[in-house]
Amino acid sequence: MDRTQPISAARPAGVAVLTDLAAGKLLVATPSLLDPNFRRTIVLLLEHDAEGSMGLVLNRPAGVGNVDEMPFAHAQAPPVDVFVGGPVLPEHGIGLAAGAGPFDMALTIGELHLGLVGADTLDVDRVRYFAGHAGWSPGQLEAEVDEAAWWVVDAAPGDPFTDDPAGLWRAVLRRQGGALTIVATLPAQPELN
Repeated sequence: MDRTQPISAARPAGVAVLTDLAAGKLLVATPSLLDPNFRRTIVLLLEHDAEGSMGLVLNRPAGVGNVDEMPFAHAQAPPVDVFVGGPVLPEHGIGLAAGAGPFDMALTIGELHLGLVGADTLDVDRVRYFAGHAGWSPGQLEAEVDEAAWWVVDAAPGDPFTDDPAGLWRAVLRRQGGALTIVATLPAQPELN
């Protein structure tokens, strides 16, 4: 086997993976996605329409520690850190919050009311801050899904504010069942085996 080629991660046989891209869905990076910005990431889609797509990487803490000077610092979900939201505009901060809002780009996952912190946001139960975001031009994300770079799955209410970001990729795959449970056991660098 040529170890310089990505591992084939087309849809495993017998796995029902969603292909309906929409705000509130998760993008799970398949093992074939080797781009260092997205390898083994979970992206929460915040927007998906004819103009393109936008999301936040949920499982990449930046390691900068406490961010007490941010709005709603009292409501920061552990681990308290700024997360790398994606490679687009990394110098811009985004606050993802749960609560009554009002929020910019509001969406609901189960009973969880989410949105981006804006100038009018007053009521926040939990918040997580991100540097940058992930973005795709019109049709780009659909092409990546068709090329088996991403699996599209339903989000669970605990995903956006997980206290175990390092384990989120595996946890999301495990709860899908079937062959994706096996994919969750793949080592981070299978080429070293």
